[in-house]
Order: sequence, then structure tokens, then C-alpha cells
Amino acid sequence: MVYVINFDNTPLMPCTSAIARLLLKQGKAKCIKRTPFTIKLLYQTTNYTQNITLGVDTGSGKIGSSAAEDNGDVIYLSEVEIRNDISDKLKQRSKYRRNRRNRKTRYRKAKWLNRKNSIKSDRFSPTMISKIKSHLKEIKFVQTMLPISRIIIETATFDPHALKNPAVLSNKWLYQKGINYGFANTKAYVLDRDNHTCQYCKGKSKDRKLEVHHIIFRRDGGSDEASNLITLCKTHHDDLHIGNITLKGGKTKGHLKHATQMNSIRVQLLRSLPFVEETFGFITKEHRQLLNLPKEHYMDAVAIASQGNEVQFKTNWVLFKKCVSDGDYQQSKGVRSEQRIPTGKIQGFRKFDKVRYLGSEYFIKGRMSTGYAILMDSIGVKVTLKPIPKFNKIERIQARKTWIISQETIQNIS
Repeated sequence: MVYVINFDNTPLMPCTSAIARLLLKQGKAKCIKRTPFTIKLLYQTTNYTQNITLGVDTGSGKIGSSAAEDNGDVIYLSEVEIRNDISDKLKQRSKYRRNRRNRKTRYRKAKWLNRKNSIKSDRFSPTMISKIKSHLKEIKFVQTMLPISRIIIETATFDPHALKNPAVLSNKWLYQKGINYGFANTKAYVLDRDNHTCQYCKGKSKDRKLEVHHIIFRRDGGSDEASNLITLCKTHHDDLHIGNITLKGGKTKGHLKHATQMNSIRVQLLRSLPFVEETFGFITKEHRQLLNLPKEHYMDAVAIASQGNEVQFKTNWVLFKKCVSDGDYQQSKGVRSEQRIPTGKIQGFRKFDKVRYLGSEYFIKGRMSTGYAILMDSIGVKVTLKPIPKFNKIERIQARKTWIISQETIQNIS
């Protein structure tokens, strides 16, 4: 399966490898993309195309997409891994900045709320912006290769209140008021829930001073919800922080992060793509089981695009894409930035460049100024190679992009 672009950059129907080979050999086309293999005609032809439906399985961690014709022929499959490391990288960047300012301007008074982007109203977080743009980028990517006439996206609406406490679904009063209704705050609710008794000694210490404690410490990502709070007397609270006793259980924060993000992603996609059709997960599940397809994001997309009709896979290739950062923020390392970290090219290679080494394709994970490279696969796992690859034995086949793209064969499809 080879994707074809007309002379005026409009997408045409894909062709077979044999036809593409003839067009390239006769000089009537040129290769413009290796993965997936795409050619561009060097002459103008008719723009006759057939109806193609693009199905997109939206997500907060991975996106699945598939394109199918009206007769059920599946001609495109892909799965995109979205970035979830942006928040951590921003915190790391803040740490670098704070350390640098402490070294270079230690007598300058600290400034707060001086970042225009972080204090403006009606803004999304960098993580949300990245995830929304990743969905739009994948849709646009397919539209540049195939004449998409219809787009169907699977969305979902989550209720964090019900996910946090399923009991509210059977109690309308509890749903409206919440478990903290009638209490000044969560601390008062926890004290009442624990019957104003130390939950470690059950009042045996005779210490009348009670304190509400995080089971999983906040510094370790502990949640502020009541499920991560417990009533302790001051004696055992002090013993806990000293390390004489330990507690089990607790809850970390962020369990409903992806559900909350998907609510916003759904609204923004429907707003940015007013011509798309919307479907839901329970429909996709029924269609996927009806087609006897495995549970994969790109197979969910096949069920979405086909709408439950019989499918025939005209391609056995699936594109796996991983979103990566545009560059590294850290410019130097050492307590006082003694050693500079080169962010440009080293002997013509940059991080995340796609290379060929000993007949296999890899991506550059790290570089050494001495002329060696550390390679990784498409999912970011380091590949152990001995001896360590040298730059003079590596062929650079694609410059770094914000996507790491690999093409793999899927088995047992018909």
C-alpha cells in the first residue's frame, strides 16, 4: 500500500507497490515520505476519489486512528502515544531556573506572578494544549495523504463526582450535597467519620489531642481526599513522623486526571472540528466484538470507521507514533554548570534522529562528543549494542521531529 499525492498536493487514492515502482522508475513520481511510503505525481491528473471514513479513538494516553472505504477496505492504521511528561519537565525547568537565580542573583528579591502566560484568564495548561493539538495533528496528517470525506471520533463524558464516590448514583440527595455536606471542611468530616478517635490505638493512649494525618504524605503525591486522611492522636502522630510506626493504605492524587482531561478534550475537538460525527465507547465495543477484532486502540478505530460493517485489511502495516519534546531545556550540568551540554548537531546527528545501523532502524537516544551514540527503539527503550555504535557507521535517514514514527507488521488479520 503506497499513498499518492497529486501534482497540486491534493491526496489521491492509494496504489499498490508495483504501480508505485513503475511510476518512480519512469520518472512520473517522486518519493516525498519514507514512513509511511508516500509518492507525489510529477504530472497533473484527475482528482477522482472514493469515499473514505476516518475513525479516531480519542484518549488521554493514546490515540488510535484508521481509515476505511465504504466497501470496508481498511487502508490506514496508526496509534499515537501522547505526552504525559510536560508537567514534570516544567517542574524540572523551574528547579533549574531557581538554582541559577540563587547562584547568580542571590540578593535579588524573589518575584511571583510575573509570568504573563500563567496568569492570563481562559487558558489551558501546557499538557492540555499538547494533547488537543496531538489529536488535531493526527487528523491533519491523515488528511494530507488520503481524501477523507467523513470523520467519526469516539468521545466520552466522565462524571468525576460519581467516579470518586459511586454511591451518589443511587442517592440523589448525596449527589447534590456531597459527603462533606454539613461539615466545615474535609478535616471536620474525617474527625466525625472516625468518631473522634485515634484510628491507630483506638483511644488507648488517653491523648485527647487529635490530628488529621495524610496516610500517603503530600510530598509523595498523597491526595487531600478523605480516603487518604486518618485521625491520629498527637502521640502516635509524632511517632509516625519519627518513624516508630507505619500506616497502610492511602490514596495518591491524580486518579481522575485523565477522565477530567477527556471531558475538556472532547469539547475542544468538537469545537475545532464542527463537521465531525461523534460516537461513544459502548458502541465501539459492540462493533469491535462483532468484527472479532483484538482490543487495541487502532482496532477500536477500525470499528469506528467501519461502523460495525465487515472489513478487509488492505494494509498489514500499523504506524506507531510517540510524541517527544522539541528539545532539551537543560543546557549544562554540574552544581555550578561546569559542563556545557551540546544541543545542536554532533558530527551531523541530533537527538531523536532516525538512523540505520547494521541493517536495522533506530532512534538516537544520546550522543557522545567522542563519536559514539546510544540508540533506542520506537517506544524509547534503550537498545544494548556491543560495541557501542560509532557515528561513522550510522546512516541518518530522517531528521528529528516531534513524532517518533515506526512501522510494524500486524499478524493474524484478514
